[in-house]
Amino acid sequence: MSDGKKMTSSRKHHLKSLMLQIAAGWIEEEKKELVAAKEAYMAETCPKPDLHGDQAALMEICKKIGQALDKIDEARYDCESKVKKSDKEIEDLKLKVVELAGVKKPALKKVRMSADAMLQALLGGKHKVTMDLRSNLKQVKKEVKEESTEQVGDWRKNIEDKADRKKMFETS
Repeated sequence: MSDGKKMTSSRKHHLKSLMLQIAAGWIEEEKKELVAAKEAYMAETCPKPDLHGDQAALMEICKKIGQALDKIDEARYDCESKVKKSDKEIEDLKLKVVELAGVKKPALKKVRMSADAMLQALLGGKHKVTMDLRSNLKQVKKEVKEESTEQVGDWRKNIEDKADRKKMFETS
């Protein structure tokens, strides 16, 4: 693999099956260890009672078993209350994290909208607002020269005027 060559599929399959076999062996070992630990704990905490005896001895054994059950129930109750308290603390911390993180704003999308539509969306449907930008512009009217339209008819006069100008520039 280090020289850049790819591993063949049969090699991959072989390695995968080996890993699965090793993992299965480890799981079996863990199960055996669990059973052995359980048996050792039970032998230590709950020895087998001697049931060969008179009624008073059996009553004493029953009392001991009852006392052991009471202790176990107390321990179970304490564990359950600790777990409930821890769960409540976890929920409170989760809420604090959400509060501290704040609300994330989603990414805004580009929307094509006219100015009129934007104003109507902002102000609501009650207000009729038109945003005609051209109407707010200053009106400028072009002045039409009346002299130029009258002189267009006589083109010879224009030529003579231009010839006079040409002479003016040549003489200076």
